[in-house]
Amino acid sequence: MAQKISTFDDWTDYFSKWQKDIGFDASQIKDYKFDAFYADPPHGEIEFGEFKGRKKWEKLLDVPTQEMRDALMHLIVYQGDTEFASTEQQRNLLESAPSEYDLQCLLRVMREEQRHGWQMCHVLVKNFGDSGKLEARKLLERRAYQGTRLLGAFNQPMEHFLEFFVYTCFIDRDGKYQLTMLQHSGFAPLARSMGPMLKEEAFHLFTGQTGLSRVLRAGKVPIDIVQKYLNKWLSTGQDLLGKDRSSSANRFYRWGFKGRFDEDSVLGAPKDLDCINEESRAHYYKECSDIIDILNQQIAAGQPRLRAPDPKFNRQIGQFAAKTYSVAGDLLSAAEYQDHINRVLPQPDDLERLRACTKDGDWVSGETVH
Repeated sequence: MAQKISTFDDWTDYFSKWQKDIGFDASQIKDYKFDAFYADPPHGEIEFGEFKGRKKWEKLLDVPTQEMRDALMHLIVYQGDTEFASTEQQRNLLESAPSEYDLQCLLRVMREEQRHGWQMCHVLVKNFGDSGKLEARKLLERRAYQGTRLLGAFNQPMEHFLEFFVYTCFIDRDGKYQLTMLQHSGFAPLARSMGPMLKEEAFHLFTGQTGLSRVLRAGKVPIDIVQKYLNKWLSTGQDLLGKDRSSSANRFYRWGFKGRFDEDSVLGAPKDLDCINEESRAHYYKECSDIIDILNQQIAAGQPRLRAPDPKFNRQIGQFAAKTYSVAGDLLSAAEYQDHINRVLPQPDDLERLRACTKDGDWVSGETVH
């Protein structure tokens, strides 16, 4: 059972200021109270890496070296940064929810992303001394809409509620992978944070997938527009799983900070520690492809089907970064690729088309599956 931890008064003023600065009206979430929650991790001992079998580290000074402590703080900071950034990306959608139900889903997702950021700040402040307090403050000083979030994907604007459904279905699914890997962390406060966060993340995935199902069932949004937003965000999700050959992932695994997505079910250490991200990416791509197959069941007969873009398409990191691969995985010339990008990723005229066909508010089915 999750244990509630009281707030930390020396930091909450920054949080309230952040909410005001990004234009988030906290009264919309009524009496919701932000807290940090911790639950017992799946295992009490370090599960992998060079320290496997030892008791998980309860305090920062238990972590053997300063280099490891610095890397651990870096890992927590990046996770927290994505949580606050998500709210900043979604903040302009509050006035355009297609129904009261969808507005309440958006508000719940936003408050839970904020709580996840709060949780990471709590871990920093309670475990990393003055350095942790400084990093927690910096988490609330960066802004996605100013392009200052640590990962470029979280500086991208979200311009229509359809994107919210695509984002929560596929980018929050990447978040599920990240949280699951951290649930196995050898640093106990971080591992204990993940259980409550994963329970909340499950609602985000539900919101995205059922939202897209309702859009497709209503049949008002052209399939090609849905496909373009899927191309945009699923290729982004591929990048968020990290470089294909990653020395950071290698270190995080060796030091017991971040496991594999399927750490509970695999036997033995990875064959190549530099390729841990590729294992996660393969799982992620397969799961997203399966979700798309389910979504296609909601499309009327005679209409085109959605498809997952090739993993090489539109990549910004790793071996395929800046390469001119199409959504089908074909290598194009530079000129062909630019024309292709204009046809398969959302453009300003696509946004205008989308706004035109959704202006009446009946572009989502009223049916939801619980």
